[in-house]
Amino acid sequence: MPDASRSASLPELTTLFTTVRQHFHDVIVPMWQGPGWNAELALPYESLDAERAPLPPQRYRAMACARQLYVFASLIGEVPRAEERASALFRSLQRHFHDAEHGGWFYSIDPQGAPLDTGKDLYTHAFILFACAHYWGKVREPLVESTLNAALEVITRRFATGDGLYEASLGRDWSTCQSGPLQNPLMHLAEGFLAVLSVRDDAHVRQALLNLCDAMSRQFVDPGQKVMMEKPLKAVDNWFEPGHQFEWYFLLASSPLLRGGKLHAALEFSFSLTEEQGVDPDCGAVCAMLGLAPQTTPRDATQRIWAQAEYLRALTLRSGSDSALLRQLQALQQHFLHPRGWNECLDADGNVSRRDMPSTTPYHLLTCYRGLADYLA
Repeated sequence: MPDASRSASLPELTTLFTTVRQHFHDVIVPMWQGPGWNAELALPYESLDAERAPLPPQRYRAMACARQLYVFASLIGEVPRAEERASALFRSLQRHFHDAEHGGWFYSIDPQGAPLDTGKDLYTHAFILFACAHYWGKVREPLVESTLNAALEVITRRFATGDGLYEASLGRDWSTCQSGPLQNPLMHLAEGFLAVLSVRDDAHVRQALLNLCDAMSRQFVDPGQKVMMEKPLKAVDNWFEPGHQFEWYFLLASSPLLRGGKLHAALEFSFSLTEEQGVDPDCGAVCAMLGLAPQTTPRDATQRIWAQAEYLRALTLRSGSDSALLRQLQALQQHFLHPRGWNECLDADGNVSRRDMPSTTPYHLLTCYRGLADYLA
């Protein structure tokens, strides 16, 4: 919690946050209520162009549907017709993506609504779990909780490897793809588990989360620099991503269950190193990919809006960070937000390198803004 007597930056931060949050409500949310909504399929288009027109659809992903379900479920009571949109998204998740034969959910459908990529991936199922937990927390409908339970069941029975970790991808019939575990799906599974625990007491989920974090400490955290690698430690050509470091940090530090544990301690230890190597001290830009020391230059210096948002959110849990939060929120507003939406990616020189606006990005902005709202409350 900020102390008003501690920092002269706090009033300016509060004012700027009000402006940025209003941009989200007045500019970004209407994009997905209007031009970003395919009324025929009752799904969000995957992406809008710089003029806010839908890009010709190549596919629709269950993960994108779930992220939008989270957004509109979270906005129930704040945004007109948010509950109606959340209900439509939940029905579409089941209608378009649920695999009635084998269970679980398909990765994607084609523009006509037929199954396209019928594989089962943990990333998708983690977001379905996450979204259904938030939605059920708002509406308490039995069908939503039964879907949440179904997601938990297939994650536990199909993806679990028995050592606290989970396969990243499986075939439609749950056959192995030899993918092994990967950091990003596992992080979002932890996020999904935390969402479940925020809406109900669940001893099995609590233990699965603790086991997952213990396994991540053993198999993904570099023992020297204490950073979270993208692939297991034994993998070749490994790297780490500042955005994911900050995302993990927030999940761990914000949870009474996980705060103070071994994984949190590692990310606490490496936070300053990640800032030094991954955040430009002059403009606040967060780079995409880093290698372990002694490598000091980024493997990918692309600046992605989601990584900026995750750094901002992580800073809300760092002591004495009013001025740093103000600086980073100013950078987000100046470099990424604009009157018609946002810039998805900038290159190493700060030039816009991706002008389309994906339907998945509002999830990152909303979780960031919720973290800031809690900080300023």
